[in-house]
Amino acid sequence: MKKGQVYEGIVEKADFPSKGIVKVEGRKVTVKNTLPGQKIRFSVNKIRNGKAEGRLLEVLEPSTLETREAKCPAFGPCGGCSYQTISYENQLQMKLRQVTDLLNPVVPEYELLGIKGSPDEWQYRNKMEFSFGDEFKDGPLALGLHKRGSFHDIVNARDCKIVHPDYNIILKCILAYFTERNVDFYHRLSHTGCLRHLLVRRAVKTGEILISLVTSSQKNVDLEPLKEKLLSLCPAVTGGEAIEGETLEGRIAGILHIENDSLADVVQSDKTAILYCQDYIMEELLGLKFKISAFSFFQTNSLGAEVLYRTVRDFIGDTKDKLIFDLYSGTGTIAQILAPVAKKVVGVEIVEEAVEAARENAKLNGLDNCEFIAGDVLKMLDTIEDKPDLIVLDPPRDGINPKALAKIIEYGVDRMVYVSCKPTSLARDLVTLQARGYKVEKVCCVDMFPQTVHVETVVLLSKVSTYRE
Repeated sequence: MKKGQVYEGIVEKADFPSKGIVKVEGRKVTVKNTLPGQKIRFSVNKIRNGKAEGRLLEVLEPSTLETREAKCPAFGPCGGCSYQTISYENQLQMKLRQVTDLLNPVVPEYELLGIKGSPDEWQYRNKMEFSFGDEFKDGPLALGLHKRGSFHDIVNARDCKIVHPDYNIILKCILAYFTERNVDFYHRLSHTGCLRHLLVRRAVKTGEILISLVTSSQKNVDLEPLKEKLLSLCPAVTGGEAIEGETLEGRIAGILHIENDSLADVVQSDKTAILYCQDYIMEELLGLKFKISAFSFFQTNSLGAEVLYRTVRDFIGDTKDKLIFDLYSGTGTIAQILAPVAKKVVGVEIVEEAVEAARENAKLNGLDNCEFIAGDVLKMLDTIEDKPDLIVLDPPRDGINPKALAKIIEYGVDRMVYVSCKPTSLARDLVTLQARGYKVEKVCCVDMFPQTVHVETVVLLSKVSTYRE
């Protein structure tokens, strides 16, 4: 087997995240973005340490799991929702198997509570980041998502199915506005141009919408007509008459213009101007209110988050008179859900804006037993005088820094709950936790991202022995 060779084969299984395993010439080849049972044609693009990886060229025959047509016209080139052709029940079972395939080799025994589905299979996302660009070199202006496997090409997302239709109405309005005025997008290689990103957030419970247009500072564009055009889509704001097919169901709570001159292709702010009303929306989870700004970390599936946090609360169990650490706390959602039945909750989060939002939300909800600390968990644990009775871990995708994990283990709490958005990182960290005296009691998966490869996993750990170096 050599690099560049082209083969055909049947995908035997798909490991997380959507890494198909094909056997050719007596060896396994990993091919991304494939489904079990598909017959594919692929080229070998990497051979390292005896492991081979391939690049998908063509699906020759569909999988028997693919029992329905994709809803989205951008399915395939977009790559964001690679499970659309699979029934939701089969999606859930595939995700559950991928998680257990990672945990079973490293966790000898545990109670598996299955997988909980999202309350909504479609239109569930409360946040989308769209990019400006072109669908092909020197093509017309596009606004949507990156084409699968491409840093440059953008797939128009005029009819995305995992967001509320309001998103698509807003996207079409903004794309038409800038197309008519021939405003150029920001070119990532030459670092020239104006239009960069469109960030839209829409609260599920309140229907409030926050629209953030991100541009470079290289060109002054008159955005007043765009503001009026957007507001005309929202009779609830303007008091005007509804326009059939172009009327938002939700209410625009704010419109922002964000300038970003970073060379990196990231959504961030050098300067933010409020074009209309306010710079946040309000959302509700499990009876609590949350103020969400453009860059606040907040679970992207509001109804799914309620399922996730109920699971966390059930796993934690009795919290009366307990002091809880919520590490990697984001905007403090978990901390505030636990606070009403705990003695005190201390949240630690490295993103200062998220910490400020957590403090503000705690006040909004009348919670005076929450403390939120801004800083790296590794460093901040040395500064906190409180000693926890319970610990909740909700780290970023790469899991927990090994040095931070060692400090966490040293507290010796009776119970921990680990919330993971990447099961490969979770499996790695569980090896360390078990070696240091913790036992995995329960595991439950929660699907926050229908149609995609991603899944959340909640793990309850209990202290069973005292570790000695």
